[in-house]
Amino acid sequence: MEKLTIDATVENLSAVTEFITSSLEEKDCSIKIIMQMELVIEELYVNVASYAYRPTVGTVTIYKSFEDSPRAVIITFIDGGVAYNPLEHKDPDINAGIDERGIGGLGIFLVKKNVDDISYERKDEQNILTIKKFF
Repeated sequence: MEKLTIDATVENLSAVTEFITSSLEEKDCSIKIIMQMELVIEELYVNVASYAYRPTVGTVTIYKSFEDSPRAVIITFIDGGVAYNPLEHKDPDINAGIDERGIGGLGIFLVKKNVDDISYERKDEQNILTIKKFF
């Protein structure tokens, strides 16, 4: 298991993306899987960077590990920001017109659609969000 601890700022998105995608490339993941994971990483990380510590800056620790049979990547985001479980929110009605849909909520919906498992827990004053993607 590898980890990256970094200031939760939007400017650090590329470092977080590189931390994950470089390993996926080494594991010979398809470009489709890599692109899906880039979308997921961006959504999850930018949410932490934008909202977890507002108006200050805190850190986020990201763990990545791999399973071999079946092949999968497991990524965990841990932050000490305000308690927030994105999985508690109802999925948006994607068939509703843009004027009928509320603001927000589409990002976590896309995350759920692009991973095989997602879980959240609040432990020791920390948000812990874990995703798993088979490849």
